[in-house]
Amino acid sequence: MTDTAADVLPDSARPSPTPTRSLSELERLALLADTTAQLISNNDVEEALRRVVQLVLPRLADWAVIDLITDKGDVNRHLVVQADGTRLTAREDLQGPMPPVCEASPMPLSRALRGVASNIAGPETYQGTPDSGIAVEQRRLFQVTGIKTAAIAPIRGPREVLGAITLARSDRPQAFTTADLALLQDIGRRIGLALENARHFQRQRQVAETMQRYLLPQLPRLPGVQMTARYLSAPDASYVGGDWYDAFPLPFGDTALVIGDVVGHDLEAAAGMAQLRNMLRAFTWSQDRPTHHTVQLLNDAMRQISDVRMTTMILARLAADTDGTWKLRWTSAGHPPPLLIGRDGLTQYLTEANGMLLGMPSPRPRTEARLTLPPQSTLVLYTDGLVESRRRPLDAGLENLRRHAASLVHRDLDDFADQLLRRARPDDNDDDVALLALRLPS
Repeated sequence: MTDTAADVLPDSARPSPTPTRSLSELERLALLADTTAQLISNNDVEEALRRVVQLVLPRLADWAVIDLITDKGDVNRHLVVQADGTRLTAREDLQGPMPPVCEASPMPLSRALRGVASNIAGPETYQGTPDSGIAVEQRRLFQVTGIKTAAIAPIRGPREVLGAITLARSDRPQAFTTADLALLQDIGRRIGLALENARHFQRQRQVAETMQRYLLPQLPRLPGVQMTARYLSAPDASYVGGDWYDAFPLPFGDTALVIGDVVGHDLEAAAGMAQLRNMLRAFTWSQDRPTHHTVQLLNDAMRQISDVRMTTMILARLAADTDGTWKLRWTSAGHPPPLLIGRDGLTQYLTEANGMLLGMPSPRPRTEARLTLPPQSTLVLYTDGLVESRRRPLDAGLENLRRHAASLVHRDLDDFADQLLRRARPDDNDDDVALLALRLPS
């Protein structure tokens, strides 16, 4: 293998040898089913494409080529894979940027990239004078690979053409048939659907993350108090969320601290987060009320003038007394409890004043809790993505967070927050995480 080639499959997953006969109708249906399964079960489109290639090589061809059209209309030869016996090799020397699609070209690849038609081609197709840059690249592909026959079909999504897929044979005499071309068209449609969904989710994620970055605030400066925050997006590109933190000074001398999580994992949840954040800021700023009164006011307003259905949150107010002690007042609307860690490593979950989440009828009035915070203690507000796991109960996640926080409390606050995110977040959690941490002076 040269520097311009790379293995696609490990030895343990090599495909079966090349068949000596055409696929039966049942085998074609099974191949389409397998292709669909690989595309819908894989969130990583790159990996999904490689798995599709593994299904068709060498079963149908000696070569597979995938050309993709980017969001900006550029063409990229995304993948060129050769089946050499039972070994699949990515030919990186044949991959890379391609010339633009020629709108007038009758050549097979140009027609496929325009979504006009599928075609069968051979070396003779590209022996004449090239009519476009794409035809030049195709002639080079045929010459370098020794391709004798190729089937080329569009990769078509529900709304646009996203590229083309080519299957080619260089080491076997059988020419492609119209039945092969029909099968390739079906495979191309399935790839197109997966690609368009992936691009849609990526765009949605980018919009939501831009919104969240815009809304997540610069933290206020308090004399002697360290404060830091983190936002970690969901690992799945299709998941965007409504997690947020906030901290801002109040005209009455206190500092408001907020952590919240709008129910849902989509752009609507992120937009709902923006609505609630702004409403809560206005209510907290304009009236010097206890925290539970402000949260109840937000709950009443949310149900009348907001699109948000449910959310959990904590509103707290931090204030320094004249003797230098720091007081915390807070109320919780169904949110995971704040964690307080003393400088000696002793920990305490602040479970008081916990009421119903916003958007739900509350069977009893909301309350406010008060606490004098010990010197040099660290307070952590967080969303459930830091503690929830599909494999373990919530209590196990809270215990895991408590133990890691106690072990890290001697660290600098920024390092504390970074390490806490890395160590405490369950491996199987697919939610986003917001975290707000502060450390008091001695």
